[in-house]
Amino acid sequence: MNWQLFSLTFLTVFLAEIGDKSQLAAIALSGGSSSTKAVFLGSIAALILTSFLGVLAGGSFAKFLPERLLKTLAALGFMVIALKLLWIFPPDEES
Repeated sequence: MNWQLFSLTFLTVFLAEIGDKSQLAAIALSGGSSSTKAVFLGSIAALILTSFLGVLAGGSFAKFLPERLLKTLAALGFMVIALKLLWIFPPDEES
């Protein structure tokens, strides 16, 4: 196993998930539930499944598209999301 890649993936996903909607949903669900264990296990299962689907999709696309194109498409996707967020929530203007 490539431990450097494992560590980089763990750190990237961990930092991306902090304060994410899924974490906020888990907080809300566990606060209104008597079984925090069920919320924890459900959250873990959902994250594992979504990560698995992402890896499968990335591996499938990599068979047909060059790596540089995949990285460019991913960067463009993130830019579109950022622009949409800025469009919906423009920064406050101070006079």
